[in-house]
Amino acid sequence: MVSETMEISRRSFLKTAAAIGAWLVWVGPARSSSVHWRERRDLYPQGVASGDPDPHSVILWTRRPFAQGMRELLTVEVAEDEAFRRVIAHAQTPVSSAADWTARVLVGGLKPAHTYWYRFTDTDGNGSRVGRTITAPSPDDPRTVDFAFVSCQDVNEGKLNAYRRMIYEDERAPAAEQLGFVLHLGDFIYEVVQYPDEVKTRYGRTIYEVARIPDGHKVGNFHIPLTLDGYRVIYKGYLADPDLQDARAHWPFVCIWDNHEFSWQGWQSIVKAGRFEQPGQSVKIAANQAWFEYLPARVAPPSGSLERFDPPAVKDVPITEFDSHGLGVEPNNLTAINSLKVYRALRYGRHLDVIITDQFSYRSADPFSDPSLGTLGGDEFTGMFPESLMRVLDAGRGSNGGNPPPEIRFNDAHVPNPQRNAPPQTLLGAEQKEWFKDKLGSSTASWKIWANSKGALDWRADPQNLPAGLTKESWPPNASYAALGGGDYGTAYAERAEIYQLVRDAKVTGFAIVSGDRHSFWAGYATAELPPGKFEPVGLSFVGGSLISPGVMESYEHSLPKDAPLRPLFLADKAAGAPDWTFNMLLKHGVRSCLEYARSFDLKRARSLSNPDLAPHLEFVDLGGHGYAKVRLSAKEMRTEFVCVPRPIARSDRPDGGPIRYRVLHAAALWESGERPQLKTSVLEGDVGLAI
Repeated sequence: MVSETMEISRRSFLKTAAAIGAWLVWVGPARSSSVHWRERRDLYPQGVASGDPDPHSVILWTRRPFAQGMRELLTVEVAEDEAFRRVIAHAQTPVSSAADWTARVLVGGLKPAHTYWYRFTDTDGNGSRVGRTITAPSPDDPRTVDFAFVSCQDVNEGKLNAYRRMIYEDERAPAAEQLGFVLHLGDFIYEVVQYPDEVKTRYGRTIYEVARIPDGHKVGNFHIPLTLDGYRVIYKGYLADPDLQDARAHWPFVCIWDNHEFSWQGWQSIVKAGRFEQPGQSVKIAANQAWFEYLPARVAPPSGSLERFDPPAVKDVPITEFDSHGLGVEPNNLTAINSLKVYRALRYGRHLDVIITDQFSYRSADPFSDPSLGTLGGDEFTGMFPESLMRVLDAGRGSNGGNPPPEIRFNDAHVPNPQRNAPPQTLLGAEQKEWFKDKLGSSTASWKIWANSKGALDWRADPQNLPAGLTKESWPPNASYAALGGGDYGTAYAERAEIYQLVRDAKVTGFAIVSGDRHSFWAGYATAELPPGKFEPVGLSFVGGSLISPGVMESYEHSLPKDAPLRPLFLADKAAGAPDWTFNMLLKHGVRSCLEYARSFDLKRARSLSNPDLAPHLEFVDLGGHGYAKVRLSAKEMRTEFVCVPRPIARSDRPDGGPIRYRVLHAAALWESGERPQLKTSVLEGDVGLAI
């Protein structure tokens, strides 16, 4: 009976390995290593990595380039000890020029919730560094789950001190509190690359060498790739970073892309960067192939090959026809976006289902980008636009019960409604959304974590409370609240409401969102509406700060004019030193609090003027925060800890990665169906400024 079960497991494992394009290794009896391994990190210039662990298997990765030939063999070993005296898996795995000399190995037959060490060796005995990986607990394992989530690591403009801090603290934590995996929520690379000999600094940051892009295009100061070689060279440049290599060697990573793994402002297979826009079916496939080659994940390549991606042939042709959900039906577009499906779900013990979604491959056109909207005025309001009009644009032809307004008006200015005949905005697309809703509604884990690259908490301000005369143009009298930003779930009002309604109707508890992209820390509640609508949270929502990438506060420090009439809502200038970030206060407390604080710097008095209807969904927001977040899940509680580091403009010479700005804990007990979730925020260390 045992051997029959083992044979079934082996067959299932073989099918899984083939489906995700990985070479496969099955464990056996432990024995001492017989490989004459000697470490040569220089021959494995991008290090080693592991990804997407389940209870019995994990994907291992390395890159070993060869100067000659098309295909070579490496030996991979997996051991129960760091000295490789108890090697349980030993096999050969190919690397080839067709896959840019990368190897993906699925190791099966492992023990749940177990730590292993692995390494690769070539036929001459030249070995990679040793990596460490951890399998997931069994689906019914009641142990506490610990993981981190990170995003936005633009090594062109800074250094990854946060990873060194993560490793330093993890190595010193009790075994039961160490991280099981790192959830990377996108912008693993930035396809927009600056060259140090062309641009010395941006926002006062040094520009560091990353790569020189062959066959690319230049937009302003940024070079962008248009071919597979271009994307590959960027991944190689990023993975040369020592702290990123250390992190990937220390934990398994679970990754999803954001925009910059393909195109800054692109969507589906359209390449867009500023004024540069073109059909990019071949570019999308190139980006997908490079992601597949460099990030180990349980995703299937087009060919099913164990060694290579085998990109489908496409033509770069305009996409002119879209279905009722905004999906371009042009055949080359469909081939490109379906060449790699990265949305997937991972079970991690009894307490965690991670449901991972792709926000760019299937999304509809940005409903807020029509050039006509820029002619409406309101420039003095610094990015604010009436929330009511944002909802009209988001809903498209579904606005007002299917009777959208013919015009968009801002005071006396008006333009034809550019979304009047467009479908409601979707970031997920119809097919992925149905998959997501099914996974969410059927989850049996204590906590259902929606992992996506786009934040879901509203950016909102109350310019209707500005004193008269502060701006030349008044805020529209019927506009009430303003929305800021756009492009994520914070302004995908209709789709977000559809998901939250499912959570409510299916009586889902333990629903929480973790996301990135905003280059800032946020903590609050998942709610479809805010006052004067019904504030009815159905879950928790978090956004992690960027590991490196500059945020809005850094931008405003360098670009917001000193004489801008509403500057005090974003920056409070002091007699000496850097300005305080009142933008945080604007989103949490409103314009009256900001104006008072900028006048008196009396925080208590400023908070006493807080608008209680503005942001009941927010417990914490720091628009200038960098670092990472740690999550701890049990049967009774979710604890999310923000670890914020100073602006990472240079590599710290300290083994701990340097000092921290603050450490903040957000704790919530698991609620019953029909109850409201409740966050308790505590500052554990440091100064959070105006973030609360």
